[in-house]
Formats: sequence, structure tokens, C-alpha cells
Amino acid sequence: MSSPASALKLENVLYEKRGPIAYVTINRPKVLNALNAKTISELRGAFEDARDDAGVRGVIFTGAGDKSFAAGADIGEMAGDTPITAEQKTRAGQALTDLIENLGKPVIAAVSGFALGGGCELSMACTIRIASETAKFGQPEVKIGVMPGYGGTQRLPRLIGKGRALQLILSGVMIDAQEAYRIGLVNEVVPGANLISRVEALLKQIISNAPVGVKYAIEAVNKGLDTNLAEGLLLEASLFAICAGTEDKKEGTSAFLAKRLPKFQGR
Repeated sequence: MSSPASALKLENVLYEKRGPIAYVTINRPKVLNALNAKTISELRGAFEDARDDAGVRGVIFTGAGDKSFAAGADIGEMAGDTPITAEQKTRAGQALTDLIENLGKPVIAAVSGFALGGGCELSMACTIRIASETAKFGQPEVKIGVMPGYGGTQRLPRLIGKGRALQLILSGVMIDAQEAYRIGLVNEVVPGANLISRVEALLKQIISNAPVGVKYAIEAVNKGLDTNLAEGLLLEASLFAICAGTEDKKEGTSAFLAKRLPKFQGR
């Protein structure tokens, strides 16, 4: 196990690697893992390291303690923002969610307790969301005079549909894990004691597959959602062609025909 946290000088984030999995944990449990500017910056550093480390095949993203994944923005910090600083912080948060969504590796959110405001938005940027039974989701920004600013107005309707997204965003209500599952905001709900083991099992299942195939499948889905069907299909064909020229494709097809497990190299 290695931890480059000292090199990154992280105070509000725990970052460690165990084999091919990187663990990124928001570590401000006393304030329910609220997201101040420093925490957003440190999360960006951790995810950039995970992206750039060829040994990392996937990321588990969670919050310290079982009360909160991230309970949204640090309201005390936000209260003093001007329009200029508010836009800077919003763009920093959006850059982080974009980094997570387009990491090129699967990122699974393990959500326990509150995922509100920016916390809900960080979870939505992840490839997959698994929630404990205690998880609660919401975009309550309108209750304090603002609106979602880390991609919530864009990702939530893409995930659950326009009508449901607007209902959550405009009412500011909190929903429980089962409702989040019913509307498609989370992939699975599991007992809290099983949360990390379930996420690890799912991630191991994904990273047993060809890294290039996984990377380009994520890209095809993400970019395809932002275009029309014809352009999305063209993108899919192009990325499929790249996969078809890889050593992993030769290994995968050979292993299948020889009835053995493949040994993918990510190239």
C-alpha cells in the first residue's frame, strides 16, 4: 500500500492506493465533509494523480464516517462570496466534476449518509453510484438563495429526466436511498456494512476487463450523450476501431478461443 498524500500535501482528503484501486475520501467528518475551496482543490490533485498513474485502474470515491458523503458547500465560506469569487469557485467545482467524469477510468461513488448540493453533484460525475441504506440525496441550493453550481442542472436531468430533475432542484427536498434508486440516481442500494466491499467487488469486476475497452466505452457514452444519434454512432465506430487495433483485443480474442482467462496489458 502506498500513499502519496504527503507529496500532494492533502489535509482534507485521504488518498491511498491498494493494488489497482485508488481510494479518494473526503475527510472533514466534523462538518459532514462540507466542500470548501481547499477540499475541492485537494480532490482535484488526488484525481489527477489517479488519472496519471498507469497502475491505477479505477477509483472508489467516498466520505469519511457514515454520516455524510459530502453535505454540500461550506456555507460559512460561501456567505462571503462576491459574484466574481462565486463564479471562480463554481468553475473550480465544475472542473473537478469534469475531471471525475472523464478520468478515462471507472470512478465508483460509495455514498453513505448525506450527498447534498455539491456532494450530490460530485456523486453524479462518477461512473456509477452505490448507496448505503442511510444515504440521502438532494440539491437544496434554492433554499439558501442560489442554485446548483457543480453541474447539477446539467447532469441530474441527463440521469433521471427533466421533470424529475426540476422537481428535486426547485423544491430542494431530500430523498432517501430507495427513492434515489427508484428514479435512477443510484445503481444499487446495499446495507452500510456491505457498502465498500460491494463497491470493491464491482470495481474489480470492471477492471478485470480490457482497460482500453473500458476507457473508450466510458468516453463513447459520455460524449454520445452530448450529441445526436448519428454522431454518437460515428464516435462509437471510431473508438471501436481503435480498440480493434490493440494488443488487448488480440489477447482477449485469443484467450476466448483458447478457453483461458485473458491477461490484459492496457495497450
